[in-house]
Amino acid sequence: MPQLKILNSREIKEIYFLIEKQWGAKLKLDCAFLKNQKNRVFIVNKDISKIDLSKLRINSIGMYFCEIDRLGIRLSIEGSQIVGPKASKNIIEINEEQAKKWLKGEDLETKENYSGFVILKNNDDFLGTGRYKEGKILNYVGKERRIMS
Repeated sequence: MPQLKILNSREIKEIYFLIEKQWGAKLKLDCAFLKNQKNRVFIVNKDISKIDLSKLRINSIGMYFCEIDRLGIRLSIEGSQIVGPKASKNIIEINEEQAKKWLKGEDLETKENYSGFVILKNNDDFLGTGRYKEGKILNYVGKERRIMS
């Protein structure tokens, strides 16, 4: 059973639709999309089609872009940096202190109401995606990517 599946144009359009619905960003990337068994989506150069992936046992290739599950689409940090500049809604502007908390892996409190996943932004930097729930932004920064001090 293949570890990675190359997505067809219909599946890619669905990802674009979810991004536009959640963040209001119209996106068109010139790359191939691959999905693993954990519903993680990776983007790579279209030249990947020249490689026979069926003979390889790999879990990921290229750049981790997003994950799709029952809650919606959750962008990776790099995914938020691609979508963020084009996004028109569900973006939270945070200050330096909040950015440090976020990068340490802490959830953030907010008085505003949002819907589902939000992109966090500090000045011109996009710091990833969190899920709004009951006045908090739940942190999804992986343990290996958190800062310690």
